[in-house]
Amino acid sequence: MQWAGQVLSLMALLFVVVIGLAAAFAVVLFIIDRTQTGDAVRRNYPVIGRFRHIFTELGEFFRQYFFAMDREELPFNRAQRDWVSRAAGGKSNTIAFGSTRNLSVPGTPVFVNAAFPPLDDQVAKTEPLVIGADCPTPFLAPSIYNISGMSFGALSKPAVQALSRGAKKAGVWMNTGEGGLSPYHLEGGCDIVFQIGTAKYGVRDCDGNLSDDKLREVAGHEQVRMFEIKLAQGAKPGKGGILPGEKVTAEIAAIRGISEGKASISPNRHEGVDSWEDLLDFIHHVREVTGKPVGIKTVIGELEPMKDFLEAINARGPESAPDFITIDGGEGGTGAAPMPLMDLVGMTIREALPLVANLLRAAQLEDRIRLIASGKLINPGDVAWALAAGADFVTSARGFMFSLGCIQALKCNKNTCPTGITTHDERFQKGLVPQAKYEKFADYAKGMIKEVETIAHSVGVSEPRQIRRKHVRIVGGNGRSTPMDEIFGSYKKPTQM
Repeated sequence: MQWAGQVLSLMALLFVVVIGLAAAFAVVLFIIDRTQTGDAVRRNYPVIGRFRHIFTELGEFFRQYFFAMDREELPFNRAQRDWVSRAAGGKSNTIAFGSTRNLSVPGTPVFVNAAFPPLDDQVAKTEPLVIGADCPTPFLAPSIYNISGMSFGALSKPAVQALSRGAKKAGVWMNTGEGGLSPYHLEGGCDIVFQIGTAKYGVRDCDGNLSDDKLREVAGHEQVRMFEIKLAQGAKPGKGGILPGEKVTAEIAAIRGISEGKASISPNRHEGVDSWEDLLDFIHHVREVTGKPVGIKTVIGELEPMKDFLEAINARGPESAPDFITIDGGEGGTGAAPMPLMDLVGMTIREALPLVANLLRAAQLEDRIRLIASGKLINPGDVAWALAAGADFVTSARGFMFSLGCIQALKCNKNTCPTGITTHDERFQKGLVPQAKYEKFADYAKGMIKEVETIAHSVGVSEPRQIRRKHVRIVGGNGRSTPMDEIFGSYKKPTQM
């Protein structure tokens, strides 16, 4: 019996040693995860955060046997997010064994490969394009793919810092969103589009009206290249912006010109702008005060109002036109919004963009007004489609959020974002280190442009803005595809001015 007791003692000792080693190993992993800067989830959730990556890797194998959800998840599926992740990591975006995309789904774009595409020494980079050629200070925009409106307030300080630095490195512009201009937008040195929302945050007086003095102050920053008057956005057409009270810190309140700790809800439209004539006066006024290009952002519900707007421009004279129009898709965006508006109000970008491009052509304003597309366009095929449909530029919010490490936790409106992107809780913000994340942003932007150029070369043109509707076929309800120019008509994009 003595030997049995000794065996039990040895087993107990071994168990204690194993537990001790496991605990020590966990402590080492905790320290590593807490101090590393590349992964916000592991930084905020040491050790247990590793299981997300383990499950993600194992999912590739389990999906072979139990389920296939690469293309089924919403609002963005795993295949879309994985492409962004690989591009942001500077990794190869090649895949094996065939596409997982169902190419018979109605609306799917299929690009028409050329019989004799240009050779490698015959291709070209996309040239910069001027916006606001008639303005005292026009903007020569270098990139076809840029950051859509996301405000400081909706985004955290480190997220804005990472976006600003990454935008500078990648040569893309950054839209401030409606929350005003923060020092974090400026610190990276990138080109900035200042968005004027319905509450006039950042350029308002004490009564909430537009302040010309503050407008001049913002325009005085050389980095601020353009001004965008927001009429509507895809997340909530017909309703103003919503910033929960827990996100209104003292700093954000000061930048916006509002009360700390109170929910900030913008009016559903600009007060005093009651007609298209009023809007043209507003555009003219902002352009006069700033000397810089001024455009509008809206969501299309029906075409008649846009026709009326373009008719009003031509009646007054093309010089009265906005320098650009941003069309946002009604399929929802990053902001906090009522579900019926996010789900059911406004045309999708897939329907609205080619129709608005046609209206510009019919009004002979396609050379005067640059057209910008926004709305769930986060992969190369999305951007190439938008350029073919008639866009001069494409902007994205969520694509760049994914590049910073967003895991689609769907907590943007709760101040509990686990990756630190959309929260002002310092506990979560620690996970996002701008000095590490901006490189991923830049790699994503560069990877996007490179692969859009690859699509352009495949269809037989030398650079992306030469992609035309004839180069795209759209899958119909019967599973057969039809050339896009037969569905929407042909469209020749503006030339450089």
